[in-house]
Amino acid sequence: MSLIFTLNAGSSSVKFSIYAHGSEPKLLLEGQVEELGPNAELVLQTHPKTRRPLGQMDHQGALAVILQAVSAELGRDKVVGVGHRIVHGGTEFAAPLRLDEPVLKRLAEFSTLAPLHQPFNLQMVETAQKLFPQAVQVGCFDTAFHQGHPWVNDTFALPRYFYEEGVRRYGFHGLSYDYITGTLAKERPALRASKLVVAHLGNGASMCAIRDGRSVGSTMGFTALDGLPMGTRCGQLDPGVILYMLDQGRTSEEITHILFKESGLKGLSGITHDMRSLLASDAPEAEQAISYYVFRIRRELGAMAAILGGIDALVFCGGVGENAPEIRARVINGMDFLGLSLDEAANANNAAEIGAGRTEILVIPTNEELIMARAVAEQLDAEAVI
Repeated sequence: MSLIFTLNAGSSSVKFSIYAHGSEPKLLLEGQVEELGPNAELVLQTHPKTRRPLGQMDHQGALAVILQAVSAELGRDKVVGVGHRIVHGGTEFAAPLRLDEPVLKRLAEFSTLAPLHQPFNLQMVETAQKLFPQAVQVGCFDTAFHQGHPWVNDTFALPRYFYEEGVRRYGFHGLSYDYITGTLAKERPALRASKLVVAHLGNGASMCAIRDGRSVGSTMGFTALDGLPMGTRCGQLDPGVILYMLDQGRTSEEITHILFKESGLKGLSGITHDMRSLLASDAPEAEQAISYYVFRIRRELGAMAAILGGIDALVFCGGVGENAPEIRARVINGMDFLGLSLDEAANANNAAEIGAGRTEILVIPTNEELIMARAVAEQLDAEAVI
């Protein structure tokens, strides 16, 4: 059996999947190493799900653990393609493509724009090339879905030469939005062609305004730091705060660490970045962090609706969006003016449809790995034809 292996290195986890190669890849096994750092854990989506504590673990260590755990299923001679999530593709890479040295060299230049992700994404590629030298390596870009934004949603009010240099709003989580719109195209085609807001809420979080299946606005901008507060990232921030930090004598490295690693839910609560733990906590700081998180989602929901000129449906996805009924309820309550009303019983059960008003509210588990597997399959099929 020919296999496709996918790797998705996020800021706090490394996800993987193994698929049987075919016109529509068939999932054989998936899992992840989550909570990278001192409390990492290997999770395999077997029946039943299995968990194994790992202790201190970084991205490279996580990949080694994954390969060891799946070695029986992942014979190296069987892997014909490896799909990689690459967070930043700049303005050049608008579709999945085979990764060769010139492409990888160019992608490395974007590392300063996505320091929590891009270096690790490229490390995964380098390691996979060594492990599976005969396999096709395919990159799938989180920024690609947002290519073609209207200019007003793509630029900053800076001197124009910055825009020409590439300082613009790229948007991220594109693989997730691609999956959601593709799912709607198959299952709810009329809805896919409407005015849609998708909230990808996880350790990384963003929202996207989508019209007729195309991105017309995103909460994320030049980097994956902008927009909503996240697990450890601050989200939207007055640039004057950065100037203040510099005036206080902090270096750019120190500021980067604060904004990317010590902010967001972790920084606000002073406890953790994990939403499950915050929801279970009685600490007032935990409630304050959650309240700010919800406030910003509600604020951006209004902004996305304004970009679209209305909203026909709201979709929740991502780890928090799919699994935290309390967060969804707090976002929706009081949003009647947008036609959003919650079916509380359906929401409590994490049902696929949780709306009770004129604007539909859906919960759709996202699947970035399947998007990557499909891209690898298409590349393999194209090369077979050639």
